[in-house]
Amino acid sequence: MGRLIGIDYGLKRTGLAVTDPLRIISTPLETVATTELLSFLKSYLARESVDAFVVGMPRTMSDADSPVAPQIRKFVEQLQQTFPDKTVHLADERFTSSLAKHAQIAGGMKKKDRRDKANLDKISATIILQGFLESGRGG
Repeated sequence: MGRLIGIDYGLKRTGLAVTDPLRIISTPLETVATTELLSFLKSYLARESVDAFVVGMPRTMSDADSPVAPQIRKFVEQLQQTFPDKTVHLADERFTSSLAKHAQIAGGMKKKDRRDKANLDKISATIILQGFLESGRGG
């Protein structure tokens, strides 16, 4: 069974998380410049067995697409074209940034490290991916 990769897509940088091979838990992987995202994923998939991607899709409280959703949908199309043999799942990512901030504090992360938005992005990706696993869709 291959891993799943969680993606918290951003216009400037993108947080990534990955499951263990048995898909029990997700862990932060990396935060990369969005312009380098596809090349990073190509390199990672050359080394690791990955079955699918889980991309966070931001929704508003009224369950409509957020303003950044069109850019994410465009990225999903690029992802599907680049990796046609991999499934791409969309996952609701409402509240992940605030959950990630709370996780940083609860985990005892120093204030200096919490200011680094790259940490927030990969923790958000981890929360998106873990939520997907817990929904039963990742098995």
